[in-house]
Amino acid sequence: MTHSYFETTYYNAYQHPMIPRKTATNMCIDLAKKPPRYKTYLWLSLVLLLGAPSAFGQSKVELQHRDGRFELLRNDKPYPIRGVGGETQLAELATVGGNSIRTWGVDHLGKVLDDAEQHGLTVCAGIWIGHQRHGFSYQDAASVRKQFEESLAAVEKYKNHPALLLWGVGNEAEGEGNDPSVWFAINHIAREIKRIDPNHPTMTVIAELGEGGNKIRNVELFCPDIDIVGVNSYGGIESVAQRYRDSGGKKPYIITEHGPPGPWEVDKTTWGAPIEITSTAKAQLYAKGYRANVVANRNACLGSYSFLWGHKPETTATWFGMLLSDGTRLAAVDVMEEAWTGKPPRNRCPEILEFKVDRQQVTEPGDAITARIRVTDPEGDPLKIEWVLRADSRTIGVGGDRQDEELVIKDAVQSERDQAVVNFPKGNGAYRLFAYVYDGKGGGAVANIPLKVGGEATSIEKMEPVALPYVIYGDGATDSVYTPSGYMGNTEAVKMELTSTDAPYQGETCLKVEYRSTQAWGGVLWQSPAEDWNGAKPGGANLTGATHLQFWARGADGGEKVNFVFGVLDGEQPYRDTAKGTLDNVTLTKEWKKYAIPLEGRDLRQIKTGFGWSLAGQGKQVVFYLDDIQYAME
Repeated sequence: MTHSYFETTYYNAYQHPMIPRKTATNMCIDLAKKPPRYKTYLWLSLVLLLGAPSAFGQSKVELQHRDGRFELLRNDKPYPIRGVGGETQLAELATVGGNSIRTWGVDHLGKVLDDAEQHGLTVCAGIWIGHQRHGFSYQDAASVRKQFEESLAAVEKYKNHPALLLWGVGNEAEGEGNDPSVWFAINHIAREIKRIDPNHPTMTVIAELGEGGNKIRNVELFCPDIDIVGVNSYGGIESVAQRYRDSGGKKPYIITEHGPPGPWEVDKTTWGAPIEITSTAKAQLYAKGYRANVVANRNACLGSYSFLWGHKPETTATWFGMLLSDGTRLAAVDVMEEAWTGKPPRNRCPEILEFKVDRQQVTEPGDAITARIRVTDPEGDPLKIEWVLRADSRTIGVGGDRQDEELVIKDAVQSERDQAVVNFPKGNGAYRLFAYVYDGKGGGAVANIPLKVGGEATSIEKMEPVALPYVIYGDGATDSVYTPSGYMGNTEAVKMELTSTDAPYQGETCLKVEYRSTQAWGGVLWQSPAEDWNGAKPGGANLTGATHLQFWARGADGGEKVNFVFGVLDGEQPYRDTAKGTLDNVTLTKEWKKYAIPLEGRDLRQIKTGFGWSLAGQGKQVVFYLDDIQYAME
């Protein structure tokens, strides 16, 4: 049976995720009743509503290997990927020549696909699978099975969406890359995806190529159903093509993240703070990474996704973002626009020529530091400079884990255009001075310099020991200084509330914890003061004398795996935790059970993070309960 183009269009309406099924059915019935002279009118009206359709509502994407060259074809036409990682400001992305976005999980994937289609973009749909460092166990058959089923449910749901480009099974889930059980799980999902959805290729994304290229060799060995290798690379981006070949890579690859060198790859100050280059210097590295792979190795490289289209605090407030928090574009956008379109942007971002301070360390908080910046604008636009001092936690981001933006120190900077004087708050500490440059045309630039006050960037408050037991949650916790304010990971999926109907361990209530996602990870820290992620404020309690941190917990079904912790500010923050302890990968039972973290021999003079939990997605929503959390003594 054949279909006219008009009938195919109406069938697309029936398949379209934004049109109610009943409406689409009525449209198809209406078509059948109309005489031929009306069909052109009806078809044109539908095209205006939806855009021109692809065959029967979905795109067909295939991988072609011919004459020694790999190529991605979308609806039978070559489709080199000109992409970014991110889900926002898609109109701006399309304007500068981008054609694809990459996601890391399937939460809200329907909306992302719809938004992308509206702007003529495609989506590399990431399927998040558990990381062992977050507590996911690939030796737990039940958890692996649930992850498998949840992944395939997403494929079934979205496989026909016209904006879908390919499936990304996992992001840096391989760790060091030597555990076959992880690769087997990835390939199992990929094999079933190919059965369910033969119209879209499969990919897995790795963090660099591994020691001696071991990750590439293991993908080739254990993952025959993975079509494409995604490579996240930063400092080593220009040598990826050669190293990939040397490692025996036979599959095509995509650069799935690239940008400036990561904070783990750069020089550091004498006190360990990673040194971030200017946004002007970063732009050149985006361009070099693209040229070294997408241009110079086009036989094997199918394209790239620059990281990150948007704003994401990681190590600092500005390390990886191609945009500032207000949407201002940085020079990375300019160079990628030129790479994608072959034409420079009409109005380019400002450039930072020099940024320096008269000294990076002072002995006393009363001492002042003077900073100067030299900037220019390619079009001669008048420039505005804003100066901001932030606390610096000196945390080096790991695997893209969520971080809150560092605390802004108000009224610390007096500035006059390109010069600023910095006065520091009381107490020793580590800071960063940021200079933001704006051209008034939507373009900007940013740079920062790490600063330090005093000797050790730590301060132990002279607090009297509290009376024990010290209750953080439960009966008698009315005077606790700790607040469950530190939401981490996939915070939208985390919910905590008091409940009196779920059989508390003791008293009238217990704490019900829900993680409403099957993927990624989440958690909550009890902080003092609330939301002090960087140890910039005094707080906490002197818990000297406590011999253990104890609490009661149970799972809603049993088998839930949860990590527990205290004392996460364990570096050289201005106000840090003097001790840290963990209980990793605890398997809960359906019955209440007492757990304890031993404290003997620990320095408990200043504990600012009194308690916390985290867990990795376990293939289903996780519910568990906590009660009677306290520091106690024998």
